[in-house]
Amino acid sequence: MSLFSIGLSGLSAAQTALQTTGSNISNVYTPGYNRQLTLLGESSTGGGVQVNDVQRQFNTYVASQLNEAKGSSSALQAYSTQISQIDNLLADREAGLAPLMQNFFSSLEDLASAPSDPAARQGVLGTAETLTAQFRSFDSYLDDMQSGINGKIRDEVTQINNSADQVAKLNREIILAKAKTGEAPNSLLDQRDKMVAELGQRVGVKLTVQDGGSYNLTIGNGQPLVAGNRSFPLEAVGSAVDPSRTVVAYRDASNNVIELAESTFDKGTLGGLMTFRSESLDKTQNQLGQMALNLATEFNAQHAKGLDLNGDPGKAFFSIPSAKVIPNAGNDGSGVTVEVAFVDSAKVSTSDYDIRYEGPGAADFVITRKDSGSQVNATAGTDANGDPTLAFDGVELTVTGSPVPGDRFELQPTRDLAGGVDVEITDGAEIAAAEDTDPSSATDPVSKGDNRNALELQALQSRNIVGGNASLNEAYASIVSDVGNRTNVVKANLSAQEGLTEQLTAVQQSESGVNLDEEAANLLRFQQYYQANAKVIDIGTRVLDAVLGLR
Repeated sequence: MSLFSIGLSGLSAAQTALQTTGSNISNVYTPGYNRQLTLLGESSTGGGVQVNDVQRQFNTYVASQLNEAKGSSSALQAYSTQISQIDNLLADREAGLAPLMQNFFSSLEDLASAPSDPAARQGVLGTAETLTAQFRSFDSYLDDMQSGINGKIRDEVTQINNSADQVAKLNREIILAKAKTGEAPNSLLDQRDKMVAELGQRVGVKLTVQDGGSYNLTIGNGQPLVAGNRSFPLEAVGSAVDPSRTVVAYRDASNNVIELAESTFDKGTLGGLMTFRSESLDKTQNQLGQMALNLATEFNAQHAKGLDLNGDPGKAFFSIPSAKVIPNAGNDGSGVTVEVAFVDSAKVSTSDYDIRYEGPGAADFVITRKDSGSQVNATAGTDANGDPTLAFDGVELTVTGSPVPGDRFELQPTRDLAGGVDVEITDGAEIAAAEDTDPSSATDPVSKGDNRNALELQALQSRNIVGGNASLNEAYASIVSDVGNRTNVVKANLSAQEGLTEQLTAVQQSESGVNLDEEAANLLRFQQYYQANAKVIDIGTRVLDAVLGLR
């Protein structure tokens, strides 16, 4: 190889190295950019240099670890943001339920002191209306959070589908680029890895690399999200179990919509939203509903034992809504309805239930608690019309119609119940403060100074009427404590996860990030390299001129 060729090969290599260094410096703040390195080797013809590769400094293992850590951080961040709202709502000392319950029972104490005083009676009605309004307000707030979660899930699914589609398109472009030049452009590889990282912050994905370098992405249960140059979109749909609840589904080869279990998603923002809803939001709403149910039921029962100022037995003081039973969208039974009645409020739990008909007998139902997954033993019977009944955990179901094996129902005994409790009495004279000394008698003398039933009503404050093992104040304090503890745990886990993410980011940047000091040194080094090779060509020219001059 001539001196000219040797110099030219060096000039070309130096120019490539300078371009690579310049690209690194220009992209120092570009998200997803991976530092590039020019790899030089001896020319195959000998005596010169050649550029073997412009290599991307990318470590697949470190990137996968970082993506997983970021996915966990995103999930915890979404969970923390949502549960903090509930924590702030319940723990408010002024706007919480605790002071309003205290005011209500204090007004009953005032009534017991002056049972015939219209002002005292009106005070009971006023504090009762304020208390029930707060129950409804809390339930409405939690309902709004449920709707907000639905909207966020739909948004996340849209973003996931868009990102998956871009990854599939980049797979195709990378394959085409490799077919044309033999090498994939580093910029396309960076874009694809950046897109995968963004996907991992929205939903937990598993990455496998095909022969040829294409990326395949799957989610928790192995459902494909990207396979080569194809993407498989997810759908946000109303659950077949509860249409008001948005879940994630996909379409199979027969175009059937297949719902994915919420437990499928545990990472990314989507996983955080799903976990928060099932672990905290549903539970808190059910607990408030249980409190409202026990307060209304026990108060009504005691109120019915007394007499009002007119000498009439106490009527229902609070209205109590019915429990929710939702038929599954895939049921095939004919005219099937399930009605629910509360038979023992102290036994009503905060769990939801899955009720599945297995047939062929009229009472062949399998009842499963959704909080624990355990089956519930129900007492079967029939009502006056001969329709089958099932009694368990303080409720009784009455089934009409003709269910078929496989039909399912979702029972939510206390969900949204707090939003339906209200004060039924509008006239203070109808408050049954007096004791009914002879319940069998059709008429009783009016005893305006009798406060014995008012005292019994006031005493409900300290009795274990919630779930049979806690007073109202204790139950509310338990809810506040439970939410507060979960909030603290999530925040602690988030802090630890963010620390791990920072460590992995530092590891990733040490290998793939651009160091400006190092690149500045490279500029000087490759500039000298370029100048030295130019000098080689200059010397070659002089030698050639000298040789020609000899002639």
